[in-house]
Amino acid sequence: MLVLAGTPIGDLADAPPRLAAELERADVVAAEDTRRLRRLTQGLGVHTTGRVVSYFEGNESQRTPELVEALEDGKRVLLVTDAGMPSVSDPGYRLVAAAVQQDIKVTAVPGPSAVLTALALSGLPVDRFCFEGFLPRKAGERLARLREVAAERRTLVYFEAPHRLDDTLAAMAEAFGADRRAAVCRELTKTYEEVRRGGLGDLAAWAAEGVRGEITVVVEGAPEAGPADLDAAELVRRVRVREEAGERRKEAIAAVAAEAGLPKREVFDAVVAAKNAAEKMP
Repeated sequence: MLVLAGTPIGDLADAPPRLAAELERADVVAAEDTRRLRRLTQGLGVHTTGRVVSYFEGNESQRTPELVEALEDGKRVLLVTDAGMPSVSDPGYRLVAAAVQQDIKVTAVPGPSAVLTALALSGLPVDRFCFEGFLPRKAGERLARLREVAAERRTLVYFEAPHRLDDTLAAMAEAFGADRRAAVCRELTKTYEEVRRGGLGDLAAWAAEGVRGEITVVVEGAPEAGPADLDAAELVRRVRVREEAGERRKEAIAAVAAEAGLPKREVFDAVVAAKNAAEKMP
């Protein structure tokens, strides 16, 4: 059996009770960082009797077959990452997929999650949300990714490194609008936990002074706009965003028309008018 175990994202007291039992019971413990695993077991006062192996981004592809072989031999394999749930922006997906393919049972020890904790603390709608993980590091790719979801009405959740936070918030303000509400959740469950809420523009200015710690960013979804709220320029912008994301123009126009509750012809005419105006410019 493959067991995915959630680990504390900050406060060791948040460790689920089953985690200690699974650490002692496992035949093989696959850990993202064996040094952090050692600190975890010492903090919990448990001793692992199984074989401990490293399982991180750099060796995930190579080590997965070895772990699947152990599972097929009847071993109980426990997978833990540095913090939170395996597979959620952490190693684990490849191993789960391989185990499922071999009809091996997979279960989980539920535990802390930075995604859900940040959502709960953000003060933003949580009835519908989507997790976007880490954005690309290159500015152009990052902005393009953000523009793909500019019209997304669900709340968005991102992970980000502290030294890139100001650039990311500035890009979000450009793609979503400076007034779009967001929350920057820093050092969740730790001593210096902080949740900073506000418009993306204000948050970008705040982050420019420098921010430390583990960061989760929660962004409000796009408002649901009716036909009266969308002028021709906004219709053209939404079509362009979809085209930049890879949709054909015909499909993008149809999607934007459906979102706005407008005839496709009205959106088409706006796109054509914008194109003609651009061609006439010197």
